[in-house]
Amino acid sequence: MYQMSFEAAMRIFELSKSFPVEERYSLTDQIRRSSRSVCANLAEAWRKRRYKAAFLAKLSDCEAEAAETQVWLKFAVKCRYLEIEQGRELYRIYNQVLSGLVNMINNPNPWLIGK
Repeated sequence: MYQMSFEAAMRIFELSKSFPVEERYSLTDQIRRSSRSVCANLAEAWRKRRYKAAFLAKLSDCEAEAAETQVWLKFAVKCRYLEIEQGRELYRIYNQVLSGLVNMINNPNPWLIGK
C-alpha cells in the first residue's frame, strides 16, 4: 500500500507539472500535498504500531488524505488539466489504497507489535 501510494504521488507530481501557472498555489499544491501525505502518514502509522490509538489515528489521517486526493483529481479532470483516463486510473489506485486502509482500521490487531 505504501509503495502504491508513493508511486501514485510521484505520477501526480509529474502530471501536475503541466497544470496552468495560475493553479500553482491552489490545485497543484493541494493535490501534491495530499497525495504525498498519504504515504507519509502511512510511514508514521507503521512506526506507531506499538500504540493502537496512535496507529489508528495515523491510518485515519491517511484515509482522509487519500479521499482528499480523489477530490483534487476530480477537479483536475473537470478543469481539463488531466485526461479522463488518467484521472480514472489514479482514482482507482486511491480506491485500492482506501480499501486497504479501511481494512487495517477495522482490523488493526495483526499489524500491532509488542502486544
